[in-house]
Amino acid sequence: MPHPLPPVRRVAILGGNRIPFARSNTAYATASNQDMLTFTLQGLIDRYELHGERLGEVAAGAVIKHSRDFNLTRESVLSTTLAKETPAYDVQQACGTGLEATILVANKIALGQIDVGIAGGVDTTSDAPIGVNENMRKILLEANRGRSTGQRVGALAKLRPGMFFKPLLPRNVEPRTGLSMGEHCELMAKRWNISREAQDVLAYDSHRKLGQAYARAEHRRHLVRVVSSRRAA
Repeated sequence: MPHPLPPVRRVAILGGNRIPFARSNTAYATASNQDMLTFTLQGLIDRYELHGERLGEVAAGAVIKHSRDFNLTRESVLSTTLAKETPAYDVQQACGTGLEATILVANKIALGQIDVGIAGGVDTTSDAPIGVNENMRKILLEANRGRSTGQRVGALAKLRPGMFFKPLLPRNVEPRTGLSMGEHCELMAKRWNISREAQDVLAYDSHRKLGQAYARAEHRRHLVRVVSSRRAA
């Protein structure tokens, strides 16, 4: 007979931490993804006294990254006071990196693979990666492949002044459609006849429920403080 599957464990979110949101090119204009993720992780570590602790894993990431950030989460963890042995890896999903990372960590906890972990996400457009002109990139790669000085010089001779002034900027569009996420949502609303009023009502209800949830959480914390103070007395 096949072995029975182990029971799935319940998973709980014990706490969180984030840096304040800010408009592009303002408060975090000179901060990188790694700077912001490291600062947020360290704040969480400080809040829950995790200094020197080895956790099951840390999963996080960003959608728009520099090539230097190929190991973003691992490098951020190494810059904190968590135990250096804590595994860490990157996740990338448009508008859902932090949520997907949370699901991954939660699933591992539920299956008993780890006991505790950290999940998150970070993104900045103030420090967006800017690549070289595509034609210029191909020429530079061709020069790098050259086996002789003549081959390298021949490749570099193809460079034109205009290439230096046409950088490759990141674009908020889908490669297959050429449309942004907002433009796709607009088409979806038109296709399903979703009025602007209905969209506004949904957004209003969402914020209202969020406010109520915060109020309930504050009430529970107040009750805990009252009970704790009475017990201490």
